[in-house]
Amino acid sequence: MKAAYIEKPGNVIIKEIPIPEPGPMDIVIEVKYSGICGTDIHIYRGDYVGDYPIIPGHEFSGIVTSVGSSVTRFAVGDHVAVEPNIACDDCPTCLENRQNFCENWIAVGVLVPGGMAQYVSAPEKAVFSIGNLPFKSGAFVEPLSCVLHGVERCGIRMGDRVLIIGAGPIGNLLCQSIKAAGASNIIQIDRNTARLELATRCGATETSESLEEIPHDAFDIVVDATGVPALMAKTVDFVRNGGKILLFGVPPQDGRFDIPAFPIFRKGLTILSSFTSVRNSLQAIRMLEAGTIDVSKLVSHELPLEEFAAGMEMIEKGEDGALKVLITPNG
Repeated sequence: MKAAYIEKPGNVIIKEIPIPEPGPMDIVIEVKYSGICGTDIHIYRGDYVGDYPIIPGHEFSGIVTSVGSSVTRFAVGDHVAVEPNIACDDCPTCLENRQNFCENWIAVGVLVPGGMAQYVSAPEKAVFSIGNLPFKSGAFVEPLSCVLHGVERCGIRMGDRVLIIGAGPIGNLLCQSIKAAGASNIIQIDRNTARLELATRCGATETSESLEEIPHDAFDIVVDATGVPALMAKTVDFVRNGGKILLFGVPPQDGRFDIPAFPIFRKGLTILSSFTSVRNSLQAIRMLEAGTIDVSKLVSHELPLEEFAAGMEMIEKGEDGALKVLITPNG
């Protein structure tokens, strides 16, 4: 089979390797769609945890082609998506239901081979049926599950006023999920006008190209969906007294920002971050099935596996209206 290998930071090649064989509790999946995530780009650039060489790709869907001898939930031909974060279920954090902080954590596409390949193997416990969902929608199960975890951490209330900084694919998944949770007003910020038009279609009440136009101290919740340290620091300006900040975007591993200490104290703020998800995949699948979350409008490009590196560059540079770029390893 063909697979995209990040051999080391800044170097990706396409190579032929054997199709994986399933272990007793594993499932082999023919990958239909695999989404390029900002985390893949961070791994490619060497500023995120990763194990080199690595086959990236942790947002993918496909068809089961073989199962291990002890697998009970799946059969050949099933349509599935994968929750890439694999916990040991036995360390102190797992036993406290904090599996996303598992002391023995591994992740498909980060520390073990991922979905930027024609076939991928994953443990049965990490695989979820997507039923009749289109494979394209199934590739969004992982990012949506992470978004739902972040929204749950915020504790959105009916009628909340929310500011979202960033209107890329994750920003617009956040917008739809926050609206579904009950927010009454959602203002979304981005310098890209095409993305702001999409934000309006995803449920944003208002949009703006500049934070300078946004009132200070006005929002119950402020969400950063960019991971840009300078923008993360500005969230304090816009949240109301007693409000919450969610730092959702993935910053560079060595990223730093300075924020004045007194306003945090004076405003009585709650500052949250959100790391991956905690078994939110079934929620994500149900919301996609119900049409509560519409991901079809987020896909801008579908590229063959050979253009994986070009797809990452397209996203980094914001070229050709790039939003979510999906790779089709099997054509």
